[in-house]
Amino acid sequence: MKPLVCLLTAVAAALLPTATRASDTTEMMHRLRDPKGGLIIVAHRGCHRAAPYRGLGPVPENSVAALDQCVALGVEVMETDVRRTRDGYLVMVHDETVDRTTDGHGKVRDLTLAQIKALHLRQDMGGAGQVVTDQTVPTLTEMLVHAKGRILLNLDVKDAIYGEVVAEVERAGLQDGVIVKTFAGTGSLPLAAIAPYDRVSFAVIPVSGDGSGVDVPAIVDAQMGARRHPIAIELPYLAEARLAPIAARTRALGVRLWVNTLFDGFVLGGFSDLDALRDPDAVWGRLCGAGVSIIQTDEPAALARFSGRAGSSCNPGKKKLIEAAFATSSRDLRPLR
Repeated sequence: MKPLVCLLTAVAAALLPTATRASDTTEMMHRLRDPKGGLIIVAHRGCHRAAPYRGLGPVPENSVAALDQCVALGVEVMETDVRRTRDGYLVMVHDETVDRTTDGHGKVRDLTLAQIKALHLRQDMGGAGQVVTDQTVPTLTEMLVHAKGRILLNLDVKDAIYGEVVAEVERAGLQDGVIVKTFAGTGSLPLAAIAPYDRVSFAVIPVSGDGSGVDVPAIVDAQMGARRHPIAIELPYLAEARLAPIAARTRALGVRLWVNTLFDGFVLGGFSDLDALRDPDAVWGRLCGAGVSIIQTDEPAALARFSGRAGSSCNPGKKKLIEAAFATSSRDLRPLR
């Protein structure tokens, strides 16, 4: 093997966080529970976007193929959505209906598992113009089996079925392989002491009942008061000016701060995935510098590349050797689009 190829191979391995090269998810969960464990990338509905520099094309959201691509990219957490069918099965569908993501029609709650399994998923994030694939809607059981030992799942439970979801996770023996997403307000009791959150890792999204500004620090204080506490605080939409005091509070309490750059960006004013693809330092780098240590994105491949670069605020410890090595590869150092 040529020396340059050897160097690039070694550097490519170094670009992946240590936990992504673990043989199972134990180290991934250990790093996630450590507020100082470095950046965690959460792939929104899986790694459904194309990653040409890794030879990966688009695949359907919330599919086993999207999970496989996350594993290939070294992403440690896949966010995915859970709903219940008419006959009581738990399936991975984001919307109330299957219209956008499959070649079928109807509400998930009105369809049986057999009817949903007869449908095929559309490419990427779906829509009428997207190609129909051979992928089908996975059940929660199938997704858990496929993820076990390979990647952590962040479960966004779309119906009032939290107990059923956690029971399914327990049957699969994956209490330490998932993070359940849930909500809490200023009047909520510490959820860690309440079933089913007393049996599984969970992340809290602070909410306000009347649509006014959410008192995130107060909710963080309340939720961190119990012996067990959330694995992370996932921020709702808020102004950038509110980020610093919240980050200071989560840092003082020893809990990770989670921000979404999905859609228009949950930190308002230019913190979207599209903004990040134009200028990753101004979005992902700025968030990491502000104390955010979990970023959920529809562009996990781009974020993984950025966070692995020497000098990145999301990974400040990488050596300059990495930049120098990749500067020799015109294919792998193309600017982020």
